[in-house]
Formats: sequence, structure tokens, C-alpha cells
Amino acid sequence: MNIEELRKFCLSQKGATEDVKWGADLCFCIGGKMFCVTGFNPPMKVSVKVRDEEFDELCSREGIIIAPYTGRYKWIYIEDANVFSDKEWKHYIQQSYELVKAKLPKKVLAGI
Repeated sequence: MNIEELRKFCLSQKGATEDVKWGADLCFCIGGKMFCVTGFNPPMKVSVKVRDEEFDELCSREGIIIAPYTGRYKWIYIEDANVFSDKEWKHYIQQSYELVKAKLPKKVLAGI
């Protein structure tokens, strides 16, 4: 998956928006909450939220580390885009979207 494919997939999620934060990070959000973050410059590096039970196993894989600043909330930082197949990329982005969406207030969800 490349940056354009990632962007297209993230924006295909219902209610997803994109924003540039901190001057150099492309953030994909649902209800104002981030579910995927990447940089503009190659190589592509991405942060997503994962399930609690997957966190340790994923962080033990080569090319994946605990995400700086958000790791305590079970976010991973994929340093090597080749660690996932396109199918796995879509799974983890979709899962991150769903995990973040599930924590949104009902009032915010109603507007999506």
C-alpha cells in the first residue's frame, strides 16, 4: 500500500475526514478523533490503534514499535510499510476506525 492508496481507503470510511496536524502529519479522523496518522515524506510510516490483545504481539514484529505519545492507548507505529500485505493494511486501518468510532459519544455518532 502506498500513501495515495492509504488516503483513499481511509477516506472511504463513513464520516472520515483528513487534516494536517503538527505541520507535517496527515491525520484521518472520525468525529474529530484520529484513527490513522501518517507523514507526507517517504518512506510511509503509519500509526493506528489496535485491539488490546493484539498490541504486544504486533509490537514484537520487526518494523512495528509502540507509537510515541499514544502507545499507552494501544497505538502502534508501523515503520516498515512492507510488514503488512494490502489485505492486512485494510484490516488494521478498518479496525482502528471501528475502535475509535466505538468510543465516540452518541451525540457525535448521530451526526455522522
